[in-house]
Amino acid sequence: MSEKREYKNALMVDFFGSFSMSYNGKTITDKAKNNENQFNYLMQLMTHFTNEGVNKNTLLNALFSGRDLNNPNHAIHSVMYNAKKRLQSYGLPPVNYFVQKEGKYYWTKEVEIVEDTQRFEQLLYDATQCEDEDEKIDILQEAVYLYQGDFLENQIGVIWITKENYRYRRMFVGAVEDLSLLLQSKGRYEQLERLGLYASTIQPFSDWESLTMEAYISSGKVEKAYQLFDDTIELYLHEQGIKPSNKMFDLVTRLGAQFEHSSSSLQEIQDHLKEDEGVHGGYLCSYPVFLGIYQAISRIAERSGQMIYLMLCTIVDTKGNALTKGEKLEVLSERLEDAIRTTIRRSDIMNKYNKGQYLVLLMNTTMENCEIIERRIDQKFMVGRQRISVRYYVNPLW
Repeated sequence: MSEKREYKNALMVDFFGSFSMSYNGKTITDKAKNNENQFNYLMQLMTHFTNEGVNKNTLLNALFSGRDLNNPNHAIHSVMYNAKKRLQSYGLPPVNYFVQKEGKYYWTKEVEIVEDTQRFEQLLYDATQCEDEDEKIDILQEAVYLYQGDFLENQIGVIWITKENYRYRRMFVGAVEDLSLLLQSKGRYEQLERLGLYASTIQPFSDWESLTMEAYISSGKVEKAYQLFDDTIELYLHEQGIKPSNKMFDLVTRLGAQFEHSSSSLQEIQDHLKEDEGVHGGYLCSYPVFLGIYQAISRIAERSGQMIYLMLCTIVDTKGNALTKGEKLEVLSERLEDAIRTTIRRSDIMNKYNKGQYLVLLMNTTMENCEIIERRIDQKFMVGRQRISVRYYVNPLW
């Protein structure tokens, strides 16, 4: 990863993730602290728009939230005066930091600004000018690992910050995509694996897990690939209620296609395929397995005419709204899982779709039987005067 360089007598400013400033090793504003105050609002604008300058209205909105002021110019200069005293207390030279020119305010030329966003943009430009692929990989890696989080990610309510956040986010996505293609073409799978893990941390739920998955598959790390796929399913479905991208499913299909077993007899294969003995109740499986079973059974049902139903069981509160968070949800979910599994038949299939929802495939049954199953699940799930309940939705497969 890129190491942060210190510049003597330069104001170091970071915008990626949270706002921070330092001068000659002294921290002026820390990422870990709340950055929402007039001093930081002023410094964010002045140090980021050093070339463009900042007009008075933008400063007034940022510093005073559009409040009516008797003397706007005095109010701005008062904030700047206090900022000047604070900056000098950290060792900055006693100069006029905020220069007014042609209706705008500019940061002084007498104190150098070293900003992470400017370095990020310069590195991406350098990468476009580089013809040597190995050197280009080094430049792109420095840029990507410099991106420590989205631009002022905790202050997305401000219009100018939202615009810059979106712009830099797109640049980061492009850099990761370009770098991943180069790493794949060079067979540098350890670096690709690290890239995928890093990007997934910086921008969760953006499908960067597929880069790590690609690295695992290409380098023969089969068990890690399957584990990552299961973890991604858990994260996306259970935490956000969304399905991972088709690319992830395509990758695991590719993984299965290239996985070869040693030569065996049919009996040996069948013995290996058998389920462990002593397992009672419905068949609980992961979402990818459930998906494959659902699609296969749908075809069988079309041909055989069997009535098969898909049931969705959702934990709801007293107002009938689905529970999606809360300390008790995990306990309630486990209780519902046990109630379903011990109620349905061994030939029925179930899946934990997210923390408060379960999918159930009920084989060769009727709508009336589905209603009986619902009542039996309720009998096992409901405890005492518990007001939280389960709502059921049932559809036939065809």
